[in-house]
Amino acid sequence: MNQELENLCRDMIAGQIFEMIISGSTGRESLAKVKIRPLQKKERMYYQIEEYRGNQVFHRNVEAEALLGELELYLNGSFRQAELHTREEHIHILFSKKGRVTVKRKHLAAGGSISLSHDRKKRYLLEEGTPISFLYELGVMNREGYVIKAKYDKFRQLNRFLEFVDDVYPELTAGMEGDRELTILDFGCGKSYLTFALYHYLKIVRGQKLRIIGLDLKKDVVVACARLAERLGYEGLQFLAGDIADYEGVDQVDMVVTLHACDTATDYALEKAVRWGAKVILSVPCCQHELNRQIENELLRPILKYGLIQERFSALLTDALRGNLLEAAGYQVQLLEFIEMEHTPKNILIRAVKQRRAEAAVCQRRREEAERCMAFFQVDPTLARLLAPEKEKQS
Repeated sequence: MNQELENLCRDMIAGQIFEMIISGSTGRESLAKVKIRPLQKKERMYYQIEEYRGNQVFHRNVEAEALLGELELYLNGSFRQAELHTREEHIHILFSKKGRVTVKRKHLAAGGSISLSHDRKKRYLLEEGTPISFLYELGVMNREGYVIKAKYDKFRQLNRFLEFVDDVYPELTAGMEGDRELTILDFGCGKSYLTFALYHYLKIVRGQKLRIIGLDLKKDVVVACARLAERLGYEGLQFLAGDIADYEGVDQVDMVVTLHACDTATDYALEKAVRWGAKVILSVPCCQHELNRQIENELLRPILKYGLIQERFSALLTDALRGNLLEAAGYQVQLLEFIEMEHTPKNILIRAVKQRRAEAAVCQRRREEAERCMAFFQVDPTLARLLAPEKEKQS
């Protein structure tokens, strides 16, 4: 382990660092992110380790003498970044593909006491108690920075979304040179809670040069969002009225976001993202009706004869095929739980990160697997047609 990195790890064990977040998986294993913090239980000091695998989180506690060995395993090239928080500093560590370690430090104002209790309040990227202008304007916070009770689910949803973005931030900014700005498209942005949150996190918190375009069919909503962006002074954030399938306003896009675009509108957004070579795609599909009208399988007829079961099964099949088709297009794909099921059944988020060296043979195999599955269920998804090789489109 790099000496400076080892010293930082020893500082954590000595109690000077109260949180460590390791993220930006290189894809060598299923582990996506790790969070570590000190934890006091019955007058003994432990370290709580949270491992994020797929859409599940696993917790375990280790004693101080075992933590350094754990950190050596996590920081062996499986991740691209780590963030450490102390009372005085925010420390950002970047790992290059060649093993080079870069440490950046940002001094913070003097902090308060640190809670080591097991039931410590969850730490959000958007902190409650700190006034955030766009959250106040959208009615989520009051002027003092406290969340309106009726809007707490929305507040948690915004933070959950930003956690997904934070996880892939190294991939999103990889290879950027000079002062090039990120270009992000939000298709079907609606009232744009998440669009404003994305701008706030990337521009104001991360200091990233940025251009975000929100696109929606409702002109009155677009006008209202544009006025709010102007009132907040959010330069580089614009809103346009238009259809996902017809939009051709940019040549290069770094990230495409599509949340609750209805039925095949999601497919057109995903196809646009792939054609632009977007590094990151975040999509929460909605109203998956297309395959429900097509699906037919004699073997599964006893199951699919129940309309409710067919509807839900078709929705899951739709998103699973979308994931496989994105893998065939050279993306590493995860299907994750966006928010808890009790809030909305539309809670699957497709997160796709473009692989830097996607193997043609693997992509071809993913396409063939998807095609066999489509043939089994006798379905013809829109995304499969949109992403079909040119020779298939012409036949």
